This record gives sequence, C-alpha cells and structure tokens, in this order.
Amino acid sequence: MPAYKKITIAGASGSIGSIILRGLLATGDFSITVLSRKDSAASFPDGVAVRKTDFSESELDAIFKGQEFVISALGATGFGEQKKLIDAALRSGVHRFIPSEFSASSQDEAVVQLLPLFGAKKEVIEYLKASESAGLAWTGIATGLLFDWGLLNGFLGFDIPNRSATVWDAGEASFTLTNESQLANAVIAVLRHPEETRNKFLHVASVQTTQSQILAALEAQTGEKWTVHKTTTEQELSESRKKLAVGDFSGALGLVRATSFGKVPGLHADYVKSGLVANDLLGLKQESVEETVSQLLTEQEILK
Repeated sequence: MPAYKKITIAGASGSIGSIILRGLLATGDFSITVLSRKDSAASFPDGVAVRKTDFSESELDAIFKGQEFVISALGATGFGEQKKLIDAALRSGVHRFIPSEFSASSQDEAVVQLLPLFGAKKEVIEYLKASESAGLAWTGIATGLLFDWGLLNGFLGFDIPNRSATVWDAGEASFTLTNESQLANAVIAVLRHPEETRNKFLHVASVQTTQSQILAALEAQTGEKWTVHKTTTEQELSESRKKLAVGDFSGALGLVRATSFGKVPGLHADYVKSGLVANDLLGLKQESVEETVSQLLTEQEILK
C-alpha cells in the first residue's frame, strides 16, 4: 500500500499527465484530484475529483488543503507557473511535490543549452531545494524521450506506415528511453517509497539502445527492409534553429530529439552508461527494445 493516498495532479489532461493519471487509477490505491482551468473542456475518467480553478492563491490553497502529494505535469507554457503551485503546497501542508520533468533531464547542462526553455525546469528544482527547510519534500523524475509513444506517432523518426526511418549520424550513439507504463510506474514507486526518494532527482529508463538497434527490431518485426534517410546532428540543429528564428515552433521538436540522438558535447543521453539510472531504487525492470516493438506493432494490428 502507498505511504500517501491523497494526490492532486496539475496538467492531467496533457500527454504526460494522462499517462500518470491512468497509471494511478489502475492501482485503485489513490484518491485523485485533478486541477482543471475554468475555461477547459477537458474530461476525466470516473472516480477522479475535478476542481476547476483560476490558479489564484486562495483557490489553490483551498484545493491543496488535506492533500498529501502534488504532481505537476504542466506543459511547456506552464513550467514557470509551477512556483505558484509550490507556494500553495507549502502553505497548505502538502508533503511532497513532483515537478514537471518527465523528459530529458533539466540537470544536464547540455540539455539546457539545447533547449533554453528547460532552464525554467531547472529553476523549479532550485526553488524546491530552497523549500526543503520549510517542510516540503520533492522528487524529480527524468525519463528521456518516450519510446512507445514516440514510435507510434513518428516523433522518434521512425515512420511505421511508410517503413522509413531518419537516422542521425551513424545511428550508433546510445541513449535511454522510457515507455509510458514505466513512466507511470516510476511515479507510483515514488508514492510508495517516500523516504528513499525524498529530495532526490531520479533518472529512469525502459531501454538502453541506439537508432540502429531500433531500426533492426522494426525491420525484423515487419519482415521488410526500411528506407533510411541519413542526417547529421549539425543539419538537424541548424534546421531547427532556423525554424525557431522565424517563429516556427516546430523547430523545437528537432531540439528535443537532439537530447537523445544528438552528437552534443557533454550530453548524458544514456542514463545507464552515465551511472544515473535509478530503476533499482524504484523497483523498475529494464525492458527490451524487441519486446516493446513487437507489443506495439501487435497492439496496433500492424503485425497480423
């Protein structure tokens, strides 16, 4: 049974928040409240308490009163708003705060150089550290990019319907990725092991792999040779930054991919190789590239 049961989630309707919400609901162990902006049309599953809010101090204080754990899954536009949530958590006696990390690590300076927006995440961690003495504990969770999610929608550069892949450099640089269920399980593990995870920034992963290994698994499972488009870190970074310079924010996606694939000095994209991975602490199992690919293709009825 979890040490904490009363959980509030901010950003529960987003891609990351919905993963966390589904995982928590599946356990049946938690009393879950979600924050929803007053003008939001988002809907949530049965069994979830929905609190509409304008994110004012008075409303957040009222919602957080009696809550034990606050999880932030706010998207990029909400990174800075987390300090408001932290302040409300402090005033309301919340025990633990999990900030919106769940991606490349904001504690990796190379990541922040690639994605200056992640500087706001880094500031939140420093804000949480400064709040420790006031009684609010915290846990950060870096996952790297999402593996199954990014395969299915093509974000990782593997176009399953058209059997084509975009491979950076030689495709042999290693990195770690995390599946959706593993991300949710990491959050659940923090809830169940509060002392072991208190005031720590943790790195988790499902697989340690390369682009070439992923491509080989996809070719083996589909029984087809894929078309490979070669690119380089330099090309991808240049094109991404050109897009951003003219207001095309799709350029940010290339920079996010660079946090895994990029040949960038000082980048710690492989949490296993860097000795950062905390799977053992959280009781999380390492997963297989081949099994993930097979399961995903089977679920999507791509394999008959």
